[in-house]
Amino acid sequence: MIDFLVSPFIEFAFMQRALLGAVLLSISSCPVGVFLMLRRMSLAGDAMAHAILPGAAIGFLLYGLAIVPMTIGGLIAGAVVALGAGAVSRFTLQKEDASLAAFYLISLALGVMIVSLRGSSVDLMHVLFGTVLALNDDALTLIGAICAITLVTLAVLWRGLVAECLDPLFLRSVSRIGTVVHFAFLALVVLNLVGGFQALGTLLSVGLMMLPAAAARFWTARVGPMCVLAVAIGLASSLSGLLLSYHAALPSGPAIVLSAGAAYLLSILFGTRGLMAVRSRHRHKAA
Repeated sequence: MIDFLVSPFIEFAFMQRALLGAVLLSISSCPVGVFLMLRRMSLAGDAMAHAILPGAAIGFLLYGLAIVPMTIGGLIAGAVVALGAGAVSRFTLQKEDASLAAFYLISLALGVMIVSLRGSSVDLMHVLFGTVLALNDDALTLIGAICAITLVTLAVLWRGLVAECLDPLFLRSVSRIGTVVHFAFLALVVLNLVGGFQALGTLLSVGLMMLPAAAARFWTARVGPMCVLAVAIGLASSLSGLLLSYHAALPSGPAIVLSAGAAYLLSILFGTRGLMAVRSRHRHKAA
Protein backbone atom coordinates (compact mmCIF):
# COMPACT_ATOMS: atom_id res chain seq x y z
CA MET A 1 0.00 0.00 0.00
CA ILE A 2 2.83 2.38 0.83
CA ASP A 3 4.51 1.61 -2.50
CA PHE A 4 1.20 2.34 -4.25
CA LEU A 5 0.99 5.78 -2.63
CA VAL A 6 4.63 6.83 -2.49
CA SER A 7 6.65 5.09 -5.18
CA PRO A 8 5.42 7.21 -8.16
CA PHE A 9 6.59 10.38 -6.41
CA ILE A 10 9.94 8.87 -5.40
CA GLU A 11 10.84 7.29 -8.73
CA PHE A 12 9.76 9.98 -11.20
CA ALA A 13 10.69 13.66 -11.20
CA PHE A 14 7.71 14.60 -13.38
CA MET A 15 5.36 13.21 -10.73
CA GLN A 16 7.13 15.28 -8.07
CA ARG A 17 6.73 18.41 -10.17
CA ALA A 18 3.07 17.62 -10.87
CA LEU A 19 2.38 17.10 -7.17
CA LEU A 20 4.16 20.33 -6.20
CA GLY A 21 2.23 22.30 -8.81
CA ALA A 22 -1.09 20.78 -7.74
CA VAL A 23 -0.34 21.46 -4.06
CA LEU A 24 0.49 25.10 -4.76
CA LEU A 25 -2.66 25.49 -6.86
CA SER A 26 -4.79 23.95 -4.12
CA ILE A 27 -3.37 26.25 -1.45
CA SER A 28 -3.87 29.28 -3.69
CA SER A 29 -7.09 28.73 -5.61
CA CYS A 30 -9.32 26.85 -3.15
CA PRO A 31 -9.74 29.82 -0.74
CA VAL A 32 -10.49 32.05 -3.74
CA GLY A 33 -13.12 29.50 -4.75
CA VAL A 34 -14.71 29.77 -1.30
CA PHE A 35 -15.14 33.53 -1.66
CA LEU A 36 -16.45 33.12 -5.22
CA MET A 37 -19.05 30.69 -3.92
CA LEU A 38 -20.05 32.87 -0.96
CA ARG A 39 -20.41 35.86 -3.30
CA ARG A 40 -22.69 33.74 -5.55
CA MET A 41 -20.20 34.10 -8.40
CA SER A 42 -19.36 30.43 -8.98
CA LEU A 43 -20.37 30.49 -12.64
CA ALA A 44 -18.49 33.76 -13.08
CA GLY A 45 -15.33 31.80 -12.26
CA ASP A 46 -16.09 29.41 -15.10
CA ALA A 47 -16.67 32.32 -17.45
CA MET A 48 -13.39 33.94 -16.41
CA ALA A 49 -11.54 30.65 -16.97
CA HIS A 50 -12.59 30.73 -20.60
CA ALA A 51 -11.97 34.46 -20.85
CA ILE A 52 -8.20 33.99 -20.58
CA LEU A 53 -8.14 31.69 -23.60
CA PRO A 54 -7.82 34.32 -26.40
CA GLY A 55 -4.87 36.03 -24.71
CA ALA A 56 -3.11 32.75 -24.06
CA ALA A 57 -3.87 31.70 -27.65
CA ILE A 58 -2.33 34.90 -29.05
CA GLY A 59 0.78 34.25 -26.94
CA PHE A 60 0.87 30.72 -28.37
CA LEU A 61 0.38 32.01 -31.92
CA LEU A 62 3.34 34.39 -31.60
CA TYR A 63 5.76 32.41 -29.41
CA GLY A 64 4.51 28.81 -29.26
CA LEU A 65 4.08 27.05 -25.91
CA ALA A 66 6.20 29.61 -24.02
CA ILE A 67 4.93 30.27 -20.52
CA VAL A 68 5.62 34.00 -20.19
CA PRO A 69 3.83 35.20 -23.38
CA MET A 70 0.86 32.90 -22.76
CA THR A 71 0.63 34.05 -19.14
CA ILE A 72 0.80 37.75 -20.02
CA GLY A 73 -1.77 37.24 -22.77
CA GLY A 74 -4.08 35.37 -20.40
CA LEU A 75 -3.82 38.08 -17.75
CA ILE A 76 -4.60 40.83 -20.27
CA ALA A 77 -7.54 38.92 -21.75
CA GLY A 78 -8.95 38.10 -18.31
CA ALA A 79 -8.69 41.73 -17.22
CA VAL A 80 -10.35 42.95 -20.42
CA VAL A 81 -13.27 40.54 -20.02
CA ALA A 82 -13.70 41.31 -16.30
CA LEU A 83 -13.69 45.07 -16.90
CA GLY A 84 -15.80 44.78 -20.04
CA ALA A 85 -18.49 42.68 -18.37
CA GLY A 86 -18.51 45.03 -15.40
CA ALA A 87 -18.84 48.08 -17.65
CA VAL A 88 -21.71 46.53 -19.61
CA SER A 89 -23.62 45.68 -16.42
CA ARG A 90 -22.94 49.13 -14.93
CA PHE A 91 -23.82 51.30 -17.94
CA THR A 92 -26.55 49.21 -19.62
CA LEU A 93 -29.66 47.30 -18.56
CA GLN A 94 -27.96 43.92 -18.89
CA LYS A 95 -27.02 42.05 -15.73
CA GLU A 96 -23.43 41.00 -15.05
CA ASP A 97 -24.13 37.27 -15.41
CA ALA A 98 -25.52 37.77 -18.92
CA SER A 99 -22.63 39.97 -20.02
CA LEU A 100 -20.12 37.48 -18.59
CA ALA A 101 -21.83 34.67 -20.49
CA ALA A 102 -21.64 36.65 -23.73
CA PHE A 103 -17.96 37.51 -23.25
CA TYR A 104 -17.21 33.91 -22.24
CA LEU A 105 -18.74 32.44 -25.41
CA ILE A 106 -16.95 34.95 -27.63
CA SER A 107 -13.64 34.32 -25.83
CA LEU A 108 -13.90 30.55 -26.06
CA ALA A 109 -14.68 30.56 -29.78
CA LEU A 110 -12.00 33.16 -30.51
CA GLY A 111 -9.34 31.33 -28.51
CA VAL A 112 -10.02 27.96 -30.17
CA MET A 113 -9.89 29.60 -33.60
CA ILE A 114 -6.57 31.35 -32.86
CA VAL A 115 -4.91 28.16 -31.60
CA SER A 116 -6.19 26.29 -34.66
CA LEU A 117 -4.54 28.82 -37.00
CA ARG A 118 -1.07 27.63 -36.06
CA GLY A 119 -1.23 24.60 -33.80
CA SER A 120 -2.29 21.00 -34.19
CA SER A 121 -5.02 19.17 -32.31
CA VAL A 122 -2.36 18.23 -29.73
CA ASP A 123 -1.59 21.91 -29.08
CA LEU A 124 -5.30 22.66 -28.76
CA MET A 125 -5.68 19.86 -26.21
CA HIS A 126 -2.70 21.27 -24.31
CA VAL A 127 -4.28 24.71 -24.11
CA LEU A 128 -7.76 23.47 -23.23
CA PHE A 129 -6.86 20.68 -20.79
CA GLY A 130 -3.33 21.49 -19.61
CA THR A 131 -0.38 19.19 -18.95
CA VAL A 132 0.13 18.89 -15.21
CA LEU A 133 2.60 16.04 -15.76
CA ALA A 134 4.81 18.29 -17.91
CA LEU A 135 5.25 21.27 -15.56
CA ASN A 136 8.74 22.78 -15.79
CA ASP A 137 10.67 25.14 -13.53
CA ASP A 138 9.18 28.25 -15.13
CA ALA A 139 5.62 27.00 -14.65
CA LEU A 140 6.28 26.03 -11.03
CA THR A 141 7.87 29.42 -10.37
CA LEU A 142 4.83 31.17 -11.82
CA ILE A 143 2.38 29.06 -9.79
CA GLY A 144 4.46 29.58 -6.63
CA ALA A 145 4.49 33.35 -7.15
CA ILE A 146 0.72 33.39 -7.68
CA CYS A 147 0.27 31.32 -4.52
CA ALA A 148 2.38 33.77 -2.49
CA ILE A 149 0.55 36.82 -3.88
CA THR A 150 -2.82 35.20 -3.16
CA LEU A 151 -2.00 34.30 0.44
CA VAL A 152 -0.62 37.77 1.21
CA THR A 153 -3.61 39.50 -0.39
CA LEU A 154 -6.09 37.28 1.46
CA ALA A 155 -4.34 37.98 4.76
CA VAL A 156 -4.37 41.76 4.19
CA LEU A 157 -7.95 42.01 2.87
CA TRP A 158 -9.52 39.17 4.86
CA ARG A 159 -12.01 41.24 6.87
CA GLY A 160 -13.04 43.24 3.82
CA LEU A 161 -13.56 40.08 1.76
CA VAL A 162 -15.70 38.49 4.47
CA ALA A 163 -17.72 41.69 4.90
CA GLU A 164 -18.32 41.97 1.17
CA CYS A 165 -19.63 38.40 1.10
CA LEU A 166 -22.18 39.32 3.79
CA ASP A 167 -23.32 42.71 2.48
CA PRO A 168 -21.30 44.39 -0.32
CA LEU A 169 -23.59 47.44 -0.50
CA PHE A 170 -23.18 48.11 3.22
CA LEU A 171 -19.40 47.79 2.98
CA ARG A 172 -19.24 50.29 0.12
CA SER A 173 -21.49 52.72 1.99
CA VAL A 174 -19.40 52.78 5.17
CA SER A 175 -15.90 52.30 3.79
CA ARG A 176 -13.88 53.20 0.72
CA ILE A 177 -12.19 49.81 0.86
CA GLY A 178 -15.19 48.14 -0.78
CA THR A 179 -14.17 49.00 -4.34
CA VAL A 180 -10.54 48.09 -3.64
CA VAL A 181 -11.57 44.74 -2.20
CA HIS A 182 -13.83 44.00 -5.17
CA PHE A 183 -11.22 44.63 -7.84
CA ALA A 184 -8.41 43.02 -5.82
CA PHE A 185 -10.54 39.90 -5.55
CA LEU A 186 -11.26 39.85 -9.29
CA ALA A 187 -7.51 40.17 -9.87
CA LEU A 188 -6.92 37.15 -7.60
CA VAL A 189 -9.49 35.15 -9.57
CA VAL A 190 -7.77 35.95 -12.88
CA LEU A 191 -4.31 35.24 -11.43
CA ASN A 192 -5.32 31.86 -10.06
CA LEU A 193 -7.07 30.87 -13.26
CA VAL A 194 -3.91 31.77 -15.19
CA GLY A 195 -1.89 29.65 -12.78
CA GLY A 196 -4.36 26.79 -13.09
CA PHE A 197 -4.27 27.15 -16.86
CA GLN A 198 -0.61 26.05 -16.85
CA ALA A 199 -1.50 22.73 -15.24
CA LEU A 200 -5.16 22.01 -15.98
CA GLY A 201 -5.94 24.10 -19.06
CA THR A 202 -8.68 26.67 -19.49
CA LEU A 203 -11.54 24.17 -19.35
CA LEU A 204 -10.55 22.45 -16.09
CA SER A 205 -8.68 25.11 -14.09
CA VAL A 206 -11.88 26.31 -12.46
CA GLY A 207 -12.62 22.75 -11.30
CA LEU A 208 -9.88 22.71 -8.67
CA MET A 209 -10.98 26.18 -7.59
CA MET A 210 -14.70 25.54 -7.14
CA LEU A 211 -15.32 21.85 -6.36
CA PRO A 212 -13.32 21.72 -3.08
CA ALA A 213 -14.95 25.01 -2.02
CA ALA A 214 -18.42 23.67 -2.79
CA ALA A 215 -17.63 20.45 -0.90
CA ALA A 216 -16.36 22.35 2.16
CA ARG A 217 -19.65 24.27 2.31
CA PHE A 218 -21.41 21.07 3.41
CA TRP A 219 -19.14 20.71 6.46
CA THR A 220 -18.99 24.18 8.01
CA ALA A 221 -20.61 27.62 7.87
CA ARG A 222 -17.58 29.60 9.07
CA VAL A 223 -15.41 31.19 6.40
CA GLY A 224 -12.00 30.47 7.96
CA PRO A 225 -12.54 26.73 8.56
CA MET A 226 -14.25 26.51 5.17
CA CYS A 227 -11.13 27.83 3.43
CA VAL A 228 -8.87 25.44 5.36
CA LEU A 229 -11.12 22.49 4.61
CA ALA A 230 -11.34 23.46 0.92
CA VAL A 231 -7.54 23.46 0.73
CA ALA A 232 -7.42 20.04 2.43
CA ILE A 233 -9.96 18.64 -0.05
CA GLY A 234 -8.00 20.19 -2.92
CA LEU A 235 -4.77 18.59 -1.69
CA ALA A 236 -6.42 15.19 -1.28
CA SER A 237 -8.01 15.48 -4.73
CA SER A 238 -4.67 16.40 -6.31
CA LEU A 239 -2.90 13.45 -4.68
CA SER A 240 -5.61 10.93 -5.49
CA GLY A 241 -6.01 12.27 -9.03
CA LEU A 242 -2.30 11.98 -9.78
CA LEU A 243 -2.17 8.46 -8.33
CA LEU A 244 -5.23 7.47 -10.35
CA SER A 245 -3.66 8.97 -13.45
CA TYR A 246 -0.38 7.07 -12.87
CA HIS A 247 -1.75 3.65 -11.96
CA ALA A 248 -4.76 3.60 -14.29
CA ALA A 249 -3.11 5.45 -17.22
CA LEU A 250 -5.76 8.20 -17.21
CA PRO A 251 -5.43 11.88 -18.17
CA SER A 252 -4.06 13.66 -15.11
CA GLY A 253 -6.08 16.88 -15.23
CA PRO A 254 -9.50 15.23 -15.55
CA ALA A 255 -8.50 12.68 -12.88
CA ILE A 256 -7.75 15.48 -10.40
CA VAL A 257 -11.02 17.30 -11.12
CA LEU A 258 -13.02 14.06 -10.97
CA SER A 259 -11.45 13.29 -7.59
CA ALA A 260 -12.60 16.70 -6.39
CA GLY A 261 -16.03 15.92 -7.85
CA ALA A 262 -16.15 12.67 -5.88
CA ALA A 263 -15.34 14.60 -2.69
CA TYR A 264 -18.17 17.00 -3.52
CA LEU A 265 -20.69 14.19 -3.99
CA LEU A 266 -19.62 12.51 -0.73
CA SER A 267 -19.94 15.86 1.06
CA ILE A 268 -23.48 16.29 -0.25
CA LEU A 269 -24.43 12.96 1.31
CA PHE A 270 -22.38 12.75 4.50
CA GLY A 271 -21.36 16.32 5.37
CA THR A 272 -22.52 17.80 8.67
CA ARG A 273 -24.73 20.10 6.58
CA GLY A 274 -25.49 17.46 3.94
CA LEU A 275 -28.51 15.35 3.10
CA MET A 276 -28.01 12.65 5.74
CA ALA A 277 -27.51 15.21 8.51
CA VAL A 278 -30.56 17.21 7.43
CA ARG A 279 -32.73 14.10 7.34
CA SER A 280 -31.47 13.04 10.76
CA ARG A 281 -32.35 16.44 12.27
CA HIS A 282 -35.81 16.30 10.72
CA ARG A 283 -36.38 12.87 12.24
CA HIS A 284 -35.32 14.07 15.70
CA LYS A 285 -37.68 17.07 15.45
CA ALA A 286 -40.54 14.85 14.31
CA ALA A 287 -39.92 12.48 17.24
